[in-house]
Amino acid sequence: MRHPRHIPALLAAATAFAALAAAAEAPGAPATVRAHAAGTCNIRGKEQSLGPTYVTYVEVRGGAGCGFALHLVKAYDQCRHKHGGVKGYCSGVDGFRCSERRYLKITVQYDASVTCTRGFERVFHKYTQFT
Repeated sequence: MRHPRHIPALLAAATAFAALAAAAEAPGAPATVRAHAAGTCNIRGKEQSLGPTYVTYVEVRGGAGCGFALHLVKAYDQCRHKHGGVKGYCSGVDGFRCSERRYLKITVQYDASVTCTRGFERVFHKYTQFT
């Protein structure tokens, strides 16, 4: 060991960092400490109850939560149906601006990916729609 006098300082820094990380994960942590992580939402068991025939993927970023994302997926589907039925489009819902890309289109179904944004918040989902 070259510099044993630095070990206590390193240990103190590591302990402080661990305490800060634990505080950020605590259930009652203030919003200024808790970070909003991006990630994939668990939709297991809900794939057929979110509006389209099948929702296959939901992801959030920028502070949006999974609970709100699932609400947004349903609202987007209702808006789409209001503007043309199962083949309809929706440009936005709940203050989010949405864009959709459809692919794997055949006469009885299509797959689509939808990105909805509001400021830094982003909700992305994929679905399959039977026509």
